[in-house]
Amino acid sequence: MQYALILLLAAVIAVPLAKRSRLGAVLGYLGAGALIGPSLLNLVGNAEEIAHISELGVILMLFVIGLELSPQRLWVMRRQVFGFGSIQMLTSALAIGAVCMALGLGWKVALVIGLALALSSTAIGLQILTERKELQSPHGRLAFAILLFQDVAAIPILALVPLPAIAPASTGTTPDFLGFLRVVLTIAVVVIGGRLLMRPLFRVAARTQIPEVFTASTLLVVLGTAWFVQMGGISMSLGAFLAGVLLADSEYRHEIEARVDPFKGLLLGLFFISVGMSANIRLAAGEPLLIASILLGLLAIKCLILLAIGRLARIRVDSSLMLAGVLAQGGEFAFVIFSLAMQNNLLDRHLRDVLIVAITLSMALTPVLMALFSRLVPKATSTAPVYDPIDEEDIPRVIIVGFGRFGQIIARVLRANKIRFTAIESSIEQVEASRRFGNKIYYGDPTRSELLRAAHVDKVELLVVATDDPEANIRTVRLVRRMYPDLKVYARARNRQHAYRLMDLGAHVVRETFHSSLVLAEQALTDLGLGAELAAQRVARFRQFDERLLAEQQLFYDDEAAIMQNAREAQRDLDRLFEADIAAEKSVGGQ
Repeated sequence: MQYALILLLAAVIAVPLAKRSRLGAVLGYLGAGALIGPSLLNLVGNAEEIAHISELGVILMLFVIGLELSPQRLWVMRRQVFGFGSIQMLTSALAIGAVCMALGLGWKVALVIGLALALSSTAIGLQILTERKELQSPHGRLAFAILLFQDVAAIPILALVPLPAIAPASTGTTPDFLGFLRVVLTIAVVVIGGRLLMRPLFRVAARTQIPEVFTASTLLVVLGTAWFVQMGGISMSLGAFLAGVLLADSEYRHEIEARVDPFKGLLLGLFFISVGMSANIRLAAGEPLLIASILLGLLAIKCLILLAIGRLARIRVDSSLMLAGVLAQGGEFAFVIFSLAMQNNLLDRHLRDVLIVAITLSMALTPVLMALFSRLVPKATSTAPVYDPIDEEDIPRVIIVGFGRFGQIIARVLRANKIRFTAIESSIEQVEASRRFGNKIYYGDPTRSELLRAAHVDKVELLVVATDDPEANIRTVRLVRRMYPDLKVYARARNRQHAYRLMDLGAHVVRETFHSSLVLAEQALTDLGLGAELAAQRVARFRQFDERLLAEQQLFYDDEAAIMQNAREAQRDLDRLFEADIAAEKSVGGQ
């Protein structure tokens, strides 16, 4: 309990100070960790145990990344991921390795250091891009693609590290064949088993209608998959990423992301604190020139390579600088690689500690670099896309909340007009039935803010609230109005009282039976002897009158006496209006 209080207090104090200084939450977490860590105040004794717990934050983050990356989207991104991602990894590793060999290190040590330092921090990079709302910018998309390639490449790197330590004469056969086979079989089991088991599990959890059960099922899938692949010799982070990819096309994606998000944010903060605690600040004070040289050399090499990649990708100079700033630091996987290398006698403890301090400082400097680079080159005024957007097909123009008979008709009209839409429905039976007809629909509770963010409501042009539950409609509109006050919202209203409450929230109201009743009334007038044109005019006059009356009564709808009095007066006005119309029609007919 004492350690938990210290961690929370450090975060509560340091993070707001860092954000107020425009340095970002990440630097606040790192600074808090360094302050309470063993190198300074030494307020927390079990730093290694906290680091193990905090790794769950990275696992959950990669799971969410997987959720956002369906196989179709990965195919669209193939040029950025496998093209620019591999170029960055190879050139950075070769350049850093060449510098290490020039400084007198052996090729094995240079290979390990080059591969490890070529990696960047996914946690820090994505967190900073999210904070700055730049994840959808040209450099944000390219950074995401490069980080994705690095996360995948980290797995074979971890498998490669022990190989230089194995003497060729010590074994007569390929030493890693069984390990490689085990990795392949583990991934195959995750993919096949995930396809067969994950959706049925979430279907059962959704049908319980108990939020805690769905949250528990989500954490079970993430942590269970991560544990299983770790037993197969693969990184837990890659296992969580695979689980996310398998669920990227499922109807539960947005609800799962909403459930994981609070845990991810808290544990990621703990991860950054643990990174700050692991930094040996006393070593930095004892050998400042050595560590400063490594730090500046790492940032310079990676910045130059990333600037070249940005220009190769044909993004603007300012975007290339921001790409360099967000990816120039070392990554969290380097900690694992260096520890593994030390266990295999490829690195001594002193060199490992120096490298870890340099990486930690590079992480801490990332917000500073981003702020500096954003001021070096003014942003260009052109907003034309430099390359094909990777998520154009994923972001709809309209979101329909509720996919019953009302919402389905709207969806059919939108589809007929080639307008992209996404539907959110809280009934799992309705979701499964609609998915069989090819509708893009997801399970979830639209009254939760996390779900709205996961569904990218902030990027759509129009939100249609079409559920048949009046209270749920009002809660959804109220939440959307609070989070996205400028978003245009159309809402289904059951009756006049429901319409008034929705209008109070600024929604454009459509009464569910009003227009269909007018159509029937027009047909009835025609069958009773009025001409089709005259019947249409009478109904149009009534619709205009009633819509004007609805707007007037909104001002005092909670006063029953006033409503009754106004309704009686409105009825008399309506009678006089139609009497005047009939008299005018007779006068015209008599002439």
